[in-house]
Amino acid sequence: MSALSVFDVVTHAVVTGSAVSAAALCWWLRVRRSGLGAVADEVTFATLHTISRAAPSLRNGLTRESARKAARDLRSLLGAEAVAVVAAARSGEGRGAAREAAREAECCRLLVWEGAGGPGHSADAPAHVRQVLATGRARVVPAELLSCDDPRCRIRVAVVAPLAVDGRVEGALAAYVAGASAARVRAVSEVARWLSGQLELAELDSSRTRLAEAEMRALRAQISPHFVYNSLTTIASFVRTDPERARDLLLDFADFARYSFRNPRDFTTLAEELRSIDRYLLLERARFGDRLRFSVEVAPEVLPVTVPFLSLQPLVENAIRHGMDDARGPEPFHVRIVGRDAGTEAAISVEDDGAGMDPDRLLEILTAAGTGGSGGSGAGIGLANVDERMRQLYGEAFGLTVETGLGAGTKVNLRVPKNRAGLFPR
Repeated sequence: MSALSVFDVVTHAVVTGSAVSAAALCWWLRVRRSGLGAVADEVTFATLHTISRAAPSLRNGLTRESARKAARDLRSLLGAEAVAVVAAARSGEGRGAAREAAREAECCRLLVWEGAGGPGHSADAPAHVRQVLATGRARVVPAELLSCDDPRCRIRVAVVAPLAVDGRVEGALAAYVAGASAARVRAVSEVARWLSGQLELAELDSSRTRLAEAEMRALRAQISPHFVYNSLTTIASFVRTDPERARDLLLDFADFARYSFRNPRDFTTLAEELRSIDRYLLLERARFGDRLRFSVEVAPEVLPVTVPFLSLQPLVENAIRHGMDDARGPEPFHVRIVGRDAGTEAAISVEDDGAGMDPDRLLEILTAAGTGGSGGSGAGIGLANVDERMRQLYGEAFGLTVETGLGAGTKVNLRVPKNRAGLFPR
């Protein structure tokens, strides 16, 4: 029996997916140990292994660097003499006539050429893919358009397939081979479809990053107008009567601001988050005096636990803004922060003894804030933001739980896994 090439099985293997890849690998290992392995099994494994090696770089999007890293594996996958990856030119570059002229002169740009025939064929790759970029359909470039002066060149045909992301043709994959067949066209089309799937995942990752940054800007916008104004007003009131205290409060404010406006994708430790909250509470205590009292009880073993940046401060701010606004009379208002070790998790709660809230009204506020509606208060936006981030990072089971009732105060609980840090896309 003749040996099979990777190309012979690619049309079947490309569409199997990562779950099948893992299953096929385990199955192949078991078969090999039992001495029952066949050539086709080995080629299938090689194909899946090649796919898995090409995938990570493509999750960064269609760039020159990601194409360069994936090109060698793509060439091996297709059994081609050479492969080219071409990106479509951005239609928004330039203005008016200048933009149209640029579009006519350069519809695309070559990201990488991998394999033989580079000096004779690579410069023509953009012309070979122009029709595919325009129509979104695969094509075969005939031999008469691929002639070169090298008698040893084995390239006779190019098979080109589009790379589409969310219905937009973003580029093309071209396989330069010695001969074309229906099976080879299908193989290149399937590989291009798989590449498109990886690029769509990259775009999804980018969207998640932009969403996380937008949510962080919303949190900062919530902090800035009210807290900054009130803090500076309070500090100003001490400048003449107690300049030393005004100086200390100004340093506390600077520390809090420096922490709050750091990289929005950062994680931090529970200790650092509590240190920032301590500065926040000192500033609020200067404003409200003895009416505001707070306590922090945190087990030492959970202080190094990694938590999402600005995950606790909005909860404390919510307790003070909502509780202090609704509290009646001169009675002291208490805020209590508790952190304890819960095995594989850190269990954290922020509790106040304010007026509390009707649970149905709280659900309405959180739902409106979380969907961008107008019914949410600033505090509701903060709670909904933290709740959404926790669910996105750790799963639905790690959303906030809120215990409240009219006249019963409010307690917000959150759980953080100890061993799942750094989950924000970068």
